[in-house]
Amino acid sequence: MDIIFNGIKMGLVLAVLVGPVFFTILQTSVERGFWSGVLVSLGVSLSDIVYVAICYFGLVQFIHDSAFKMYLAYVGGGILILFGLYHLLVKSRRPLHRLQAANEKKMYRYFVKGFIINALSPMVPVFWIGAISVASLDFGYARGYEFLFFFSMVLATVLATDLLKAYLADKLRRLVTQRLMMILNIVVGLCLFAFGVKLWLVAETFLQS
Repeated sequence: MDIIFNGIKMGLVLAVLVGPVFFTILQTSVERGFWSGVLVSLGVSLSDIVYVAICYFGLVQFIHDSAFKMYLAYVGGGILILFGLYHLLVKSRRPLHRLQAANEKKMYRYFVKGFIINALSPMVPVFWIGAISVASLDFGYARGYEFLFFFSMVLATVLATDLLKAYLADKLRRLVTQRLMMILNIVVGLCLFAFGVKLWLVAETFLQS
């Protein structure tokens, strides 16, 4: 239950990150229909799975090394703190921009569009490195099945919220205001900042040991 709760919590933080993916799902669902939005969401989810696999298998052989854990805590914490400050100081003040919906004749291209938009975002792999740092150092997951279960819950939560966005697209469109985006970015920024600080506190324990 602890892994489920932590996975859902991390997934919800990621789900409310407002960027190109959010508006692409929203606009595509409103203008091209619910199933088009679903295909965009599935493409985004596959892209996330690929990034998680690359980040995890690139780091897993070092997870049990104490010195690596300390550096991972500092780097991962720094990444999340910078993310948090970016959302607090920059994105919360940025004007609300609308993106154009996908306009594809062949349905599979919506899936490809979602995959590419997410894959080309430079912040996505950086965020997943931070998430792996939180999972291994803050939550204490060290065994393979714990990581698998945790990130399965994270990715399932993100996909579920993306599908919900697609389903409620026309209602969400009326609700998406500059003030709401400011509040969301402040909340997300504070959560990411708190995760980062906790990782730095974990790093201090490795430094002292």
